[in-house]
Amino acid sequence: MSADEPPPAARAVATELGPAAPPLNSEPAMEEPSVGRKVGRGLVWSLLNTVVLRLGIFMAGIVMARLLTTADYGVFAIAVTALTVLQAFNELGVSLAVVRWERDVREFAPTAMTIAVLNSLLIYGLLVVLAPWYCGLMGNPEAVPVVTVLCLAVVIDGIAIVPATILNREFLQRTRFFCDAASFVVVTTLTITLGASGAGPMSFSIGQVAGALVSMTCYLVLCPVRVRPGWNPVVAKDLIAFGLPLAAASLLTLSVTQVDKLVVGGIMDAAALGLYLMVFNQSSLPLQIFSEAARRVSLAGFSRMADDKKQLEQALARGVGLMMAAAMPVCALLACYAAPMLNVIYGAKWVPGSVALQFLAILGLARILLFIGYDLMVALDGNRVLIGLQGLWLGTVIPALVIGTLVDGIRGAAIAQAAVAVLIVLPAFAMMVARRGIRITPSVLACTRPLIGGVLVVGSAVLVREVFAGSLAQLLIGGLVAAVVYFPVVYPMRNLLPGRSGVAA
Repeated sequence: MSADEPPPAARAVATELGPAAPPLNSEPAMEEPSVGRKVGRGLVWSLLNTVVLRLGIFMAGIVMARLLTTADYGVFAIAVTALTVLQAFNELGVSLAVVRWERDVREFAPTAMTIAVLNSLLIYGLLVVLAPWYCGLMGNPEAVPVVTVLCLAVVIDGIAIVPATILNREFLQRTRFFCDAASFVVVTTLTITLGASGAGPMSFSIGQVAGALVSMTCYLVLCPVRVRPGWNPVVAKDLIAFGLPLAAASLLTLSVTQVDKLVVGGIMDAAALGLYLMVFNQSSLPLQIFSEAARRVSLAGFSRMADDKKQLEQALARGVGLMMAAAMPVCALLACYAAPMLNVIYGAKWVPGSVALQFLAILGLARILLFIGYDLMVALDGNRVLIGLQGLWLGTVIPALVIGTLVDGIRGAAIAQAAVAVLIVLPAFAMMVARRGIRITPSVLACTRPLIGGVLVVGSAVLVREVFAGSLAQLLIGGLVAAVVYFPVVYPMRNLLPGRSGVAA
């Protein structure tokens, strides 16, 4: 998800809001160090935000997994799949335009908000009409109330997306931390309370909607720009022309990550879908913790470096190396200790999902690289190229998923996902990045140490599981041994951290 830079928009909205702030690039001599400092601070707060909140979500998920049955979890999977796909298109890509445009954000924020809100209302209306058909297709007509309640978050997201994106644009990740923390407290408290009282999968929907309302309020209040609905037809035309290809690519991206639930849910039952969603979420933890934190600043950072290919190559290699160094041991441990982890943390009823988690962990690692490539292509105006890449991914993964699920259930679905991502999509992304004049060799070299460390972790896991029989013993000793063999290999990569210079040996 290549669009040309939009022409300058009319100044009517900026005049209404008051004198325009100086653009971020008004002092070219100071821009580069300023951007570096902002990215560094933003990354620290974003990582803190993501790690702390994801840890909290992880703990809450453990409680809910023990309260709900696998079939209940499957009903929630149907609802969250619908929500995720709808949110990809509910603001027509204006959030990416807010980050990407190097003009005064006050010129287009009111129009962007109006577009997002109107479109999200339209999408929710269509969802209400189509929910019975969708749930019937998934074999769970009883999921309709859960779907319609949870997808109210689409409308809330339409209101919140512009102020939230402005916080990302200005690297105000400390502010986002407090907004997201407030939302998390509400979501967790309400969801667990309702789940313990017997509300079943509806507890997820009510908790998520309540949390979305809290975060929306915080974004609106704490955003440095007072964002109110407004309309400027010239701005609207520019926003839609720029954002629509990005929205289409985002929709394709999320379709790729959600089509597996549709296939598994359509072919198998709610219990199998619940198992699959649980282990898919575990495989996504490295992506959610490390990659999502980086993405909140990476798009803005890549965009500021788009005219300096050498600096961009260095930033890409640094980002890829650090993400791989952080995510590799987590993914390797998930793959090697899938069954013991599910047994100890979630309970024996979730252990059958381990046959899929072993392969989904590989997919999780590949998705980190693909998301970095996605942001890089957006920064390089490779919007149409992204649509083609996502179309390739979707077109190849659907038949693979159908065949894999029919042949080997959720394990077959996981194998299909991992194989398509690693063997087809990653090479295609690398080829397109190289065609944009960005050398990928430095990024490949930056992955050398994490890959060596990952092999050592896998080897140590084989020995640990041979020697120790108990699930808890395998987890504790396996984690300790993994740290011992992995840390010395990647420690020289500390030079890639923000604020340090040099290249890891």
